[in-house]
Amino acid sequence: MDSVRGNKKNLSGESVRPVTIAQVAREAGVSKTSVSRFLGGELDALSENIRQQIDSTIARLGYQPNQMARGLKRGRTRLIGMVVADMLNPYTVAVLQGVEAACQQHGYTLILCNTGNDEQRERQSLAALRSYSVEGLIVNTQGRNIQSSDLQQADMPIVLVDRRIEGADFDLVGLDNVQAGRLATAHLIEQGFDAIAFVAPPLTGVSSRLMRAEGFQAVMAEHPGCVGAVLAVDLDDRPSIDAQVRHCLAQWRGRRVALLASNGMVALELALMLQRLELRMPQDVGLLGFDELPWSPLAGLSTIEQQTYEIGFSAMTCMLSRLQGEQCPPREVLLPGKLIVRHSTRGGDAGKDGD
Repeated sequence: MDSVRGNKKNLSGESVRPVTIAQVAREAGVSKTSVSRFLGGELDALSENIRQQIDSTIARLGYQPNQMARGLKRGRTRLIGMVVADMLNPYTVAVLQGVEAACQQHGYTLILCNTGNDEQRERQSLAALRSYSVEGLIVNTQGRNIQSSDLQQADMPIVLVDRRIEGADFDLVGLDNVQAGRLATAHLIEQGFDAIAFVAPPLTGVSSRLMRAEGFQAVMAEHPGCVGAVLAVDLDDRPSIDAQVRHCLAQWRGRRVALLASNGMVALELALMLQRLELRMPQDVGLLGFDELPWSPLAGLSTIEQQTYEIGFSAMTCMLSRLQGEQCPPREVLLPGKLIVRHSTRGGDAGKDGD
C-alpha cells in the first residue's frame, strides 16, 4: 500500500511500475521494517549508517510514499474537514484563515466544503468528509433543520463555530453574541437614538442571530423611553427591505432612528438601501453593523468587530485537544466583540441639518 498509486510513464511513453518499500529495502541492503521506521520518523531506532543508506536510496530511486495509505494503515490521516455555510461571507473567509494557520502549525491538512446555505448540501458534505476518513470536523452550519444526529453519527471530534445545534454536545467557539448585542444597543442609546430596529435574516434556528437579538431586547427593556423592533428581512428582496424600513420611519416619526444590522451582509444591504432612499447617516438614520469589513471605514460605518482569526485558530486548538484524547465536558469559548465607533452612529448634534 505504500507505493505510489498508478503507473508513471518514462520519456518513451512506456508505463513504469511504482517504486515499493521492498525495492528500497533491497537496494539499500536493509529490512522493510527499517525502511518503514525511517518513513515513520522512528529515527532513533536506526543507526546513522542505516539512515544514510535509506535516505540516499529513496532519493536515487525517486520513491514517493502514499501518505494517505500510510495514514489509513495507522488510523491517522492528518486530515481535518471543515463545513461552512457561506464561503461568500467575509466572516467565513476570516475564520478559515485562523483554522488553516493552526492546521499548518500542527501538520494537518484542511478539506473545505461550502454548502451555500443549503440543507441538503450540508448533509452531503458531512457524509463526504466522513468517507475521506478525516480525523475531525469543524462545522459552521447554516443552522436550520440540521439535527444533532447528523453530526453525532460521524463518530469523531467535532467543533462548532458560531452557531449552536440543539441537542448537540460539542465544543463551540465563537463570538459572545449576547454581550455583543448588548454592547451595540447600549452604544446606540448612549448616542441619543431612541428608536432602534434590529435587522436580520430569519432568526429561526440560527443561534447567533437569536442571541444577538436577545442582547438587543435586554438593553431595550432597560430603557422604557425607547422603542424597538426586530425586522426579519430577505436579503434577495430589496423592495421588501425598503418597505419595512420606510414603515419603521413612519411609525417612529419624531424619534431618532437607528438600524442595527445582524451581520456584515445585512449592513451592506442597509447601507445601499439608505443610499437608494436618499437618507443620510446619521442625520436621518443611524447604522451599526456586526463584522468589521474592508469597506466599513470608507463608509464611516460603526461596527462590532469579531476576533474572526482567533475564533478559527481557537476552533482548531479545541480540535487538537480532543484528538489528543482530552475527555472534558463540551466547552464554549466565547470571545468578546469590540465596538468601533465611526460617523454612522455619531451622537450630539449629528441629527441636525447642516452638521
